[in-house]
Amino acid sequence: MNRRSAAFLATLLVTAASPVAAQIAHPRYGTWGVATADMDRGVKPGDDFFRYAEGSWLRTAPIAPDKARAGYNYDLPDEAEAEVRTLVEQAGASPSDPLIRQISDFYTAWMDEAGIERRGLAPAQPYLKRIAAIQSRAALVQLMAEPGFAAPINVGVSPDEKDPTHYTVEAGQARLGLPTRDYYLLPGAKYEGIRKAYRDYVIHIQELAGIPDAAAKADRIIALETQLSQDQWTPERRRDPQATYNPMTRAQLAALAPQFGWTQTLAHVGLGAMPIVVVSEPSAVAAAGKRLEDVPLATWKDYMTFRFISDHAPFLPKAFDQARFDFYSHTLQDVPTQTERWKRGVRLLNANLGEAVGQIYAKRHWTSATEQQMNELIGDLRASYGDLISRASWMDEPTRKEALVKLASFDPRIGHPVKYIDYSTLKVSRADPLANAMASNNFEWRLQLSRLPKPVDRALWDMNVQEVNAYYNPLMNQVTFPAAILQPPFFDPAADPAVNYGETGATIGHEMGHGFDDEGRQFDAQGRLRDWWTKESADRYTAHAQALVKQFDAYEPIPGVHIKGQLTLGENLGDLGGLEAAYLAYRRYVARHGEPPVIDGTTGDQRFFIAYAQSWQGKSREGALRAQLLSNPHSPEEYRVNGIVRNIDAWYSAFGVKPGDKLYLPPEQRVHVWTN
Repeated sequence: MNRRSAAFLATLLVTAASPVAAQIAHPRYGTWGVATADMDRGVKPGDDFFRYAEGSWLRTAPIAPDKARAGYNYDLPDEAEAEVRTLVEQAGASPSDPLIRQISDFYTAWMDEAGIERRGLAPAQPYLKRIAAIQSRAALVQLMAEPGFAAPINVGVSPDEKDPTHYTVEAGQARLGLPTRDYYLLPGAKYEGIRKAYRDYVIHIQELAGIPDAAAKADRIIALETQLSQDQWTPERRRDPQATYNPMTRAQLAALAPQFGWTQTLAHVGLGAMPIVVVSEPSAVAAAGKRLEDVPLATWKDYMTFRFISDHAPFLPKAFDQARFDFYSHTLQDVPTQTERWKRGVRLLNANLGEAVGQIYAKRHWTSATEQQMNELIGDLRASYGDLISRASWMDEPTRKEALVKLASFDPRIGHPVKYIDYSTLKVSRADPLANAMASNNFEWRLQLSRLPKPVDRALWDMNVQEVNAYYNPLMNQVTFPAAILQPPFFDPAADPAVNYGETGATIGHEMGHGFDDEGRQFDAQGRLRDWWTKESADRYTAHAQALVKQFDAYEPIPGVHIKGQLTLGENLGDLGGLEAAYLAYRRYVARHGEPPVIDGTTGDQRFFIAYAQSWQGKSREGALRAQLLSNPHSPEEYRVNGIVRNIDAWYSAFGVKPGDKLYLPPEQRVHVWTN
C-alpha cells in the first residue's frame, strides 16, 4: 500500500507561519510538496480527478522494462534497494562482524552466476532424491510438511485470533502453480492462452531437468492442480475471519481429512504437543485430503518434483531462472525484461535476512526528529478519529463506547523494531544460494517453533525497516510505519501542511481505519476475534459497506474484468475512512493556525486533495492489472482516487463539482464511513 508518513506539528507550524516558507521548493517534488508538472489542469477535476492530478505523468512516464508497474510505490523502493546494495557491498569489504558476514555471504552466493552454472542441477539433487525415494502416502505427507517443499495445504504458527496473547497452529489451503484459482477455471481465450503457456512451462522445466515423459506428466500435474483449485475458497470468502476460524481437535482433524495423518505429521515437524489446529478453509482441506487418496502417488511425486524445481529456479542455472521469468513475469504480467541481478539479490536479502539488513539501514536512515514528528501527526489523527466516532450518527452508545476504547488502545510503531531477530544460528554458504534458501526456510520454521510455547511477543515486526510500505495488525491492534516509507514523496518536513495531511495523514488514517473496516471491526481492543457491535450498529455499518461494494463492482479497468467490490472492501473502506479522518485532522490544524495562503492558484483544501491523488501515482501493464483484479484486495490506483473522492463532500466544495460532472454523485448516493 502507498504510504506517506509524518506527524511533525512543530515543523509544520514553522512552514505555515508565512506564505514564503510554505512555497519553499523541494528539489524533486515541486514548490509545495507535490509534482505540479505531473498535473493536467486541462482536465476538469469533477470529470477525472486522477488525471487532473496525474495526467501529464500518465501520458509521458514509461514503465521500466523490468517492472510491471510505475509510480511512487514502485519507484521509491529502487532508492531503498540501491542504498541496501551500497551497505552490503561496503560491509562485505571487511566482514569482521558475524552479522555482516552472513549478509555478505548470502549476497555473494547469489551473485556468483558462473558458479551456479558450473554446479548445474547438482545442488537440487539431494532434495529431488528425497522426493523420488517416497514409497508411501504417509511419507509423501511428511515430506510435504517440511519447509521448502510444495503441499496442497500449509501448516504454520500464528497468534490465536480468539486469544492473541498465545500462539496456535493453523492449517489451510496452499498456493498452486498459477496465481489463483481463477486462472484455472475462468473461460475465454485469454485464460485458455495462459493455461497453454503454463503447460508449456511445466514441460520446459522438466525437460531442462532431464525428466522423461515431460508432456504427459505436465498434463497430470495440471489436472491435479485444477482439481485442487475447484475446491479452494475464493479470495473474497477468505476475508471472513469468522468463517476462517475453525479450531479442531485431533479427532476432528482425523474426521475432516484423515489422509494427512495429523498426529504423525505434526509430530514430524515439531508440533506434536499441540492439541488444537485452527483450520482456515475446512472444505478445501477436506478436498485436498481426498486428492491425496485418489490421485496416484506417482503424480503427487511428479507434482512435488516440478514445484521444487520451479519454486527454486532463481537459484539454479540461467535456463531455469529465465524459464520462470518468461512465464510468471513476461506471460502473466507482460514484463519484458528480467530485473538486474543485484536488485534481485537485495530482495532476497530482505526476504531472508531482512532484519539483519534493517538493523544496519536504521542506523543510517532514522532520526529522533522524524520519530517525534510522526508521533505528533499520529496523535492528531487519533484525535480526529475520536471526534468522528463520537459524532457518528449510525453508531449507538454501547458500540461507540467500545470503539473509543479500541481507538485509545491503538499501538503505533514507527521506524524500526526495539529488538531484532537473532540470525546467529542460520548457516549461510558463500557458494550455494539454493542451500541458503533452504537453510533460511528451516531457520524461519525453527524460529516459529521456538515462539510457540511462549506468550506472543508484541514487539515483533511483520515488515522490514527498509520496506516502502506500512500495515495494520488486527490481532495486536498495531499500526506500523517502517523507516523506508518516511521519506519524500511520502514524508517531507519541508512540504506544505495541506500536502502532508493529504498524503501522510490519509496514510495514517487508512491504517488506523483498518481497525474498523469490515474485517478489522470484528477484533476488539485487545485484538480478540469478538463481536462487540450491537446488531443495530452492525446493520447500519454493513449497509454503508455494501453501498461501497456496489460502487466498486461497477468499475471495469479491463474490458470484461471488473473490480471485485467485496474483495477490495477492506482497503476501500480504509481509503475512504482514512481520507475522512485526515481531512478532519487538517481542518483541526487550520483552526489552530489560520486558513493557509493560496499557493500556485490553489487553496489549502485543494492542495490537500491533490496531494492525496498524487500519493496514488501509478500505472500498470495489463497482465499485472489483470492479476490484481482477480486476487488482490487493493483496487487499482485510479479508483483509489476517483472512487474515493467522489464520496467526500469536502472535495465537491473544494473544486466546485456540480451535477453533470462525470464523477458527481448526488449526496444521498455518497458513501461515508464516519461523517453521517
